[in-house]
Amino acid sequence: MNKLQEVFSKGKAFIPFITAGDPSIEITEQLVLKMAEAGADLIELGIPFSDPIAEGPVIQDADKRALSDGTTTDKIFSMMKRIRKSCNIPIAFMTYVNPIFTYGTEKFMKNCKEVGVDAIIVPDVPFEEKNELMPFCSKYEIKLISMIAPTSKNRIQMIAREAEGFIYCVSSMGVTGVRKEIGNHVEEMIRTVKEVRDIPCAIGFGISTPEQAVKMAKFSDGVIVGSAIVKIVEKYGENCIPHVTEYVSMIKDAIR
Repeated sequence: MNKLQEVFSKGKAFIPFITAGDPSIEITEQLVLKMAEAGADLIELGIPFSDPIAEGPVIQDADKRALSDGTTTDKIFSMMKRIRKSCNIPIAFMTYVNPIFTYGTEKFMKNCKEVGVDAIIVPDVPFEEKNELMPFCSKYEIKLISMIAPTSKNRIQMIAREAEGFIYCVSSMGVTGVRKEIGNHVEEMIRTVKEVRDIPCAIGFGISTPEQAVKMAKFSDGVIVGSAIVKIVEKYGENCIPHVTEYVSMIKDAIR
């Protein structure tokens, strides 16, 4: 069993997202360790980018703060090395294709392997173009996570057949952000996936309250929460660690 399968083998998985370098690399490092202790099953780390097209204003602002604090991909790799000295939680990088190409795709995946990154999520690479990254991911044993959205319709089965690790189910159209209501089409999408094969499905985009998390966990294998956590980081800055930790354990308890 690989590390990503383990994430979903112990019941419903909770996957928090934070932007690396917001408010600083040092705080991000502490947050990863504390979120792991608080019950996170996998942590999604955003590599800040100047044009994050899938993100709403909350994460866009976090990217700006991280970049203006001097966060670079190399600094994030160094931080990962330090984290891996004491913490074994599965970690996925969430980034865009531009930072990967700029860094050099082969070098990027090789470094991911060396510092113990388990998977990458790249929202602006459509399934049809995944071969831009796939050979390098395979070579360095990094899982490339596939995303499906309400617009994927008849592509869902094709994506499900070839997906690795787990499938990231985008709950609603548009960008990331906290939402009041999450539609029922996610349930249908997951049903379609499971007809093809039994691969874990985690729902992201818009989940912020324990109630929403519980509702989504009923028919999925895990929930992903980003903007709600990034908002806490924005609000408390350098003092965000206890607040984020409390939020993570609250959501984890809710979906247990």
